[in-house]
Amino acid sequence: MMLVEETTVPQSALPVAIFKDHMRLGSGFSDDGFQDSILESYLRAAIAAIEARTGKVLIEREFSWTLTAWRDDRRQPLPVAPVSAIAAVTLLDVTGDETIADTDAWYLELDQQRPSLKAVAACLPAIPANGSVRIEMLAGFGPEWGDLPADLAQAVLMLAAHYYEYRHDVSTGATAMPFGVSSLIERYRTVRLFLGSRA
Repeated sequence: MMLVEETTVPQSALPVAIFKDHMRLGSGFSDDGFQDSILESYLRAAIAAIEARTGKVLIEREFSWTLTAWRDDRRQPLPVAPVSAIAAVTLLDVTGDETIADTDAWYLELDQQRPSLKAVAACLPAIPANGSVRIEMLAGFGPEWGDLPADLAQAVLMLAAHYYEYRHDVSTGATAMPFGVSSLIERYRTVRLFLGSRA
């Protein structure tokens, strides 16, 4: 299985001005924008870390996911959430030839925690022998910073501020997220159950 981020978070969606206010950085000076690229890099790092921890895509963008077998012939959970649209389901044979699956054969089951590709009839389109399937999807809470739930937005600002404050710290101590950030994102984490155990 391979998940590819086809588009990145646009610069216009990053809350650099809000982050400056959060950090109480001075404004009105001739060098106001001097640190913007640095602040942007910490915001991107914080977004990436929180997405990795929760499995949720914060700012909307396009992804493609390739796999070689369905987990279940009738329902395939998707690796990220929330997913607002599936653009295409493409079957690839062993030679690389592509066939777009009929849109009448599948549909997107919306779910904030675990969206799925579901079969309309008995089963999802058959994956060719020794081939694969590529699912192209649009995922994220929305295209703008204001589309994020308030607690996730606050968690990003707090984690980005933590990265900024400790940017010169090269110690090899604990790498856990700050407690306040962990508390804010906890309810968004997906809990998977395998044979009665949490994973």
